Amino acid sequence: MEQLRKKLEDSLHKGFIDQYKPVSTQFKPKLLTNQKHENVLATLLQELKTCKTFIFSVAFITEGGLATLKTMLYDLEKKGIQGRILTSTFLSFNQPKMFKELLKLKNVEVRLSDAKGFHSKGYIFEHEHYYSLIVGSSNLTDSALKANFEWNVFLTSLEDGEVIHHFKNQFEEAWHIATPLTEEWILNYQQQYNFEFSKQLSSQIVKAPPLYTTNKLREALEIKPNKMQEEALTQLKELRASGAKKGLIISATGTGKTYLSAFDVRNARPKQMLFIVHREQILKKAMADYRKILGGNEEEFGILSGNSKDLHARYVFATIQTISRDAYLQQFAKDHFDYVLIDEVHRAGASTYTKVMDYFEPQFLLGMTATPERTDNFNIFELFDYNIAYEIRLQAALEEDMLCPFHYFGVTDYEMGEDTITETAGLQKLIAKERVDHIIEKISYYGHSGNKVRGLMFCSSKEEARELSAILNARGYQTTFLTGDHSQEQREEAIQLLEKGQLQYILTVDIFNEGIDIPFINQIVMLRQTQSSIIFIQQLGRGLRKHDEKEYVTVIDFIGNYKNNFLIPIALSGDKSMNKDNVRRNTVNTDYIQGVSTINFEEIAKKLIFEAINNTNLSTLKTLRDSYIEVKNRLNRIPMLMDFMEQNSLDPEVLIDYADNYHQFLLKMKEEAFSFTAYESAILTFISKEFINGKRIHELILIKLLLTQHSVTKEHYIEALKQSGTFYDAETVESVENIFALTFHVQNDFKKYGEKPIVLFNGTSYQFNADIQQSLENETFKFFIEDILKCAFEKSKKYDCSKPLTLYKKYSRRDVCRLLNWEKDSSSTIYGYRTKFNTTPLFVTYHKKDEVETSQAYGDEFLSSDLFRWFTRNRLTLDSNEVKAVLNHKEIGNDIHLFVKKDDGEGTDFYYLGKTDVLTETAKNETMPDKNGKALPVVTMNMVLEQPVQYDIYHYLVEE
Repeated sequence: MEQLRKKLEDSLHKGFIDQYKPVSTQFKPKLLTNQKHENVLATLLQELKTCKTFIFSVAFITEGGLATLKTMLYDLEKKGIQGRILTSTFLSFNQPKMFKELLKLKNVEVRLSDAKGFHSKGYIFEHEHYYSLIVGSSNLTDSALKANFEWNVFLTSLEDGEVIHHFKNQFEEAWHIATPLTEEWILNYQQQYNFEFSKQLSSQIVKAPPLYTTNKLREALEIKPNKMQEEALTQLKELRASGAKKGLIISATGTGKTYLSAFDVRNARPKQMLFIVHREQILKKAMADYRKILGGNEEEFGILSGNSKDLHARYVFATIQTISRDAYLQQFAKDHFDYVLIDEVHRAGASTYTKVMDYFEPQFLLGMTATPERTDNFNIFELFDYNIAYEIRLQAALEEDMLCPFHYFGVTDYEMGEDTITETAGLQKLIAKERVDHIIEKISYYGHSGNKVRGLMFCSSKEEARELSAILNARGYQTTFLTGDHSQEQREEAIQLLEKGQLQYILTVDIFNEGIDIPFINQIVMLRQTQSSIIFIQQLGRGLRKHDEKEYVTVIDFIGNYKNNFLIPIALSGDKSMNKDNVRRNTVNTDYIQGVSTINFEEIAKKLIFEAINNTNLSTLKTLRDSYIEVKNRLNRIPMLMDFMEQNSLDPEVLIDYADNYHQFLLKMKEEAFSFTAYESAILTFISKEFINGKRIHELILIKLLLTQHSVTKEHYIEALKQSGTFYDAETVESVENIFALTFHVQNDFKKYGEKPIVLFNGTSYQFNADIQQSLENETFKFFIEDILKCAFEKSKKYDCSKPLTLYKKYSRRDVCRLLNWEKDSSSTIYGYRTKFNTTPLFVTYHKKDEVETSQAYGDEFLSSDLFRWFTRNRLTLDSNEVKAVLNHKEIGNDIHLFVKKDDGEGTDFYYLGKTDVLTETAKNETMPDKNGKALPVVTMNMVLEQPVQYDIYHYLVEE
């Protein structure tokens, strides 16, 4: 308690007296503005996760704002954490449906303030011995919590603080006289709300202007492209000006590809145009959109399909099935159409498409797709002469506010005892009463935007779709199912019924993955495993088109015990690096999602994803080959390591882990364009294995200098370190010399790296050894080294170059030996910790395997986010020298560094959590049993971290 009081006093001193006072960040007062990657929502969720109870006093609440908290509130309910919300009907802002959503929160009591002009915006959280509060401008709306420019103060107070008591007393007074939220109250409010709304509506009705004849062309020209379309149109114009005959548009679903193409046709003004798609219902919508943009007479637009044979229109909209038939294709001259457009062009590998494309000779051919990536080795990029006219993916489209925001909820599928649904679950398990109850509970709890649910459910099989639809109908829902067996007319009829509100859900398997426009969809339910990130994004995209009757789309993903669960964070983040650490981070921290959209995982669902990551090899030869071919196809050449980074593809470290160096990887890809000697290959392996991770740039800087200079003086090298802005000292420079001399390395590495020093140092200057200098005359060999350096320097930007180790980055024992300037690689004998060169790195695996011997099952644990209880090796006491070295670390100038990983599934790397200070008064002799039950002596002590562990990493590490 005294320690807590001291930390809080220091934090308040920093916040209100001296901003330069160094303190822990845990209780530091701060301003929350939703700027620079620190939004109000993140702090709100952090406080909810660790609180005992909470109270909100907020005037305005939206369904979207409530949706951002629903997963956290569900998890709190499971833990027995209760809360209260005080809100109002001020200005009739809060909608009746939102109040219905509040009633779904079983662990939250809600009341309505009768105070006139109730306009408060405050959030209070009770923790063990202290309170935290957020007070300022943010109501409980998704925009206020994540996107708007807000001003909110975050403060912490001990239980007896006057400020917190003032807030609490004000709340309790208002709460005591407020009205409880009930179904009956909502019914009365609904009537009042409807009456007020109808009055406002009638007051806004004005007399319509007299009818007049409009010029269709003038109306069309008044429709302007958006920002994305303007950029794309400029690039298309420049592409044609360069003499290009083909171009490819890669644009996320819902970003207006059809409108974009129509704008470009309006600019290009072709005499004849052909628009090709694979479904007739898409044709009708596309033609209607084109008429809006192009204007012109109705007879200028015609459809060529199974039901219509208009061959003579200026603008022909054709299905591929019809236009590819000789009876129709041969009726057109090869150069009949000036401009040909192909929608969903990732399908163009099919023989029908190649036949049509080989036949026509337009002045310009445009392909459009959201997903150009293929798994059948067909090269879409080659088909369009590698001319990517424009590209915008999901994250960028959300940031530009081009798509409808979404709230994704990864929920746990039905649990049968200790088991959840797997990919092999039979139909009877999928449609069992208990699972259906579970599905209904989740779709009701997470809800939808708008008055009526209009949802798509993606099932794992036709049988599940059919049977589940029948069961839901028997439960009072209005649903139907559609599969590939249904006709186009049946599909269109079902969609119309859904739009009219006569259906609530369409259950399907994969037929709505792409190529269909259903903008009114406000809920997507995924009842099947994610088989590919491409399909996941396609299905998510069904709800991302904007529509007047929805503010956001709810995505409910039922996560079972599936092997492919790791694909979910890959799909949502767009990170295709296949780096397991990146995948874990994108599950733990979802700040990468732009705008007001959010990604939420229930705790058990998150655990299932982590298990899938641990148990899956993300870098199989097939995975690496597919990604390699994809990048090669896009570039029309053999890619280098830096290309993978620039194309948002594989992490180069993954390739190096697989094949030692990139040349070896290319050989595995059957590329034989390059040839290096065994020693050159060893040098490439050395530079790749040691430095591509970018964790220290000192070696990189020296290599870069030596690539252009025969010899580099030590003074010149040190000056280059200064200019780079990185830290340096004599010990670090000596460590660099040991690395290049190979004296740091163990015998196996010494052999692998060529068995002789890489860089020679004569006391005043550095130079490569003679063999490397000769090899550098080979420009290709030099090019490969420069490629590694580019990647390493790019990766180094993620590290704080002002110090050896960066908080929350991951390091292996070997990394730590190098970065702490140890003379030798002692990683094989560090085990849990070791003291050398005035440093003691502590390595902790937080969750031990059940089969770990009792004598090795140390009880290291976090007591709080900045307090750690640590165990020494067994068979030690307070009188042991190595224990004294830790206890007296300040007196002897010994820095203690804490590294923690969640479990052995994370591999060899640990999160760096910073320096620690031992609370010597907590050190004591204890015992722990060996495998025979005999008591072994051990010392325990508490350590205080310089900074509390970052919220998301802390909870990731400690939670089972």
